[in-house]
Amino acid sequence: ALHNNQCRNSTGRFLFQNFRKIPSKAHLLGEDEHAEGHCDPDLVMTGRPFGGLINDIKRKLPWYLSDFTDAIHIQSLASFVYIFLATLTPNVTFGGMLGQETDQYMGVMECILAAAVSGVVFALFSGQPLNILGSTGPMLVLEKIIYQFCKDNQWDFLPFRFWIGIWTAGMLLLCVVFDLSALVRYITRFTEESFASLIALIFIYEAFKKLAEIAEVDTPLQLHPKPGPILPHCFCNFTPPTWWNSSMPALPLGNETAKAFNESFCLMKSSEIMNSSLEGKLAWACKPLFFVPDAFLFSVILFACTFFVAIFLVDFRNWPCFPSFVRSLLGDFSVLIAILSMVGIDALLGLPTPKLTVPSKFQPTKYYARSWVVNPLGGPNPWWLALAAGLPAILATILIFMDQQITAVIVNRKENKLVKGKGYHLDLLVLAILVAVHSLLGLPWYVAATVSAIAHINSLKKQSESTAPGERPSFLGVREQRVTALLVGILSGAAVFITNILKVIPMPVLYGVFFYMGYSALRGMQFIDRILLLLMPVKYQPDHIYLRHVQLWRVHLFTAIQIVCLVALWIVKSIKGVSIIFPLLVLFTGVVRKILEVNYTQYELKYLDDLLPSTKKHKKNDETEHIAHDKISAIVADNHYMKFNSNGSFSDGKASFFINDEHQEMPPAYDNKAFDAGRDTKL
Repeated sequence: ALHNNQCRNSTGRFLFQNFRKIPSKAHLLGEDEHAEGHCDPDLVMTGRPFGGLINDIKRKLPWYLSDFTDAIHIQSLASFVYIFLATLTPNVTFGGMLGQETDQYMGVMECILAAAVSGVVFALFSGQPLNILGSTGPMLVLEKIIYQFCKDNQWDFLPFRFWIGIWTAGMLLLCVVFDLSALVRYITRFTEESFASLIALIFIYEAFKKLAEIAEVDTPLQLHPKPGPILPHCFCNFTPPTWWNSSMPALPLGNETAKAFNESFCLMKSSEIMNSSLEGKLAWACKPLFFVPDAFLFSVILFACTFFVAIFLVDFRNWPCFPSFVRSLLGDFSVLIAILSMVGIDALLGLPTPKLTVPSKFQPTKYYARSWVVNPLGGPNPWWLALAAGLPAILATILIFMDQQITAVIVNRKENKLVKGKGYHLDLLVLAILVAVHSLLGLPWYVAATVSAIAHINSLKKQSESTAPGERPSFLGVREQRVTALLVGILSGAAVFITNILKVIPMPVLYGVFFYMGYSALRGMQFIDRILLLLMPVKYQPDHIYLRHVQLWRVHLFTAIQIVCLVALWIVKSIKGVSIIFPLLVLFTGVVRKILEVNYTQYELKYLDDLLPSTKKHKKNDETEHIAHDKISAIVADNHYMKFNSNGSFSDGKASFFINDEHQEMPPAYDNKAFDAGRDTKL
């Protein structure tokens, strides 16, 4: 008996040391970590016109005053400055590219004004003011196609674009009338994280690409410079006639005194030659060759330091040093501190790094060919073009709807612990109005920018200040308010009046902010965590909830399929000729997710993804899994005695359970039916 007890104790210690912890009842049931996707009352079709919009207004109206009072916090100031600088640079860059594609009919100034108008209006009246509107790649491609089509047919670009915008606004309004925003409940984590990770990776890629362009355009990288004195930089040379056999040698001189002598000498000789009958030509010039500091290397240092300082200060919140108030303050102002410190170092050293350039006059980019208000009936355009504009408007509607709503779903995820409700229908109504207004003013159409919205969320996260020794602060939610987005919109419009301040900011510093935004957007994604699992030995893997319930090889298969989708999205996004169908390919990832139900049970997908809403029970979500699942939950909840058997199983006297040796984690559970059928159901 004593020997048996010792064996049981040894087995228990072995299991405790080598297998994952038995999850709690809440973890087993998934109550605290997995809700049923987007199946909430906000995302249903009401069956009556504007039903969803009315519900959004009723839901958001009681919170409207608090959307301003809740912004009274030092964290809001830090968030505002960070998001303003993080969005101004893309607006300027996008404006430059848009000007090239549209012959400057829409350029940098139009993008700045679009950011101001859309930012202010959306912040005041939208259902989710945490969203930040901005430019997107597919919209740039659409603008290029429209302009080229008008140019080939000798039509005026802006009047035709106006009618496309009016049709698009009308179609978006129909989506609001019939509650079509409720369709976003079919967008699961699989699509959300594929889309968000792509945009984040593009931000990181563009940051390094722009940094490399500094070496090619502004300050060429000097490889293997040869030390030594500066070469002579002045010469005086007489070019004799062709019938002479020799020429007067140059007179190389290398200091300022000699330079003055060289110039006077050449002038004197030139006068003598001009007053004589001697044929030939006398030339002199001074080329000041001097040492140019390696501004590109310094740009790389600014880029890296901006990123690492911001990351260090954000993570400093979890350090045990200093009071929690100081750590929280440094974390809130992390990006601003990184920017100001690098701007100061750049100004102190005075190296010729490229600086942010913003227009200084409030006028259209092509002011001599257009005004701020588009005349829809002017120019050589035929009357029927207003009707034909409905065809390209269909594509524009799909682009805007998909970009806007996918970002809104990402912002509204339950992980962000938002308490003031959603507003998909109200957001789309405000966006429809903005599309019409921008079409009239000849401004680019702006939609929700994924990375900027995620950065806005991250900059407003609240954490507990008082924690037990050694315990990390807990995430409390997000500071939901409208003021930061409102101030970003106002200051974006005023950017033309503060060019003297903005022009001291080095571009490498802003590229470092881009890198930080992309990196921050990737942190915490389940998709990224699962990619890291592919590179990690089993014994070092974190105790993720889905690893307790899904076999490891099936987790890797799910990740591999998602990586393939991500690569396909990247390829389509990178090819200009087909990038306009990018939102349709994003929609296709939802189809891929539906196909995965053939190979994965609903129980597995509940932990790897979100369950798709359905009115019928899926056959894969069979009764056997629920019976075994509930039985394990009851055992743990009632603290039953677990008996370890010699065959590697353990039981409570009623049912037996087996250890999964391959994955070193808690085993699949079996009831009698499942065991007889040879089917395992994982915890």
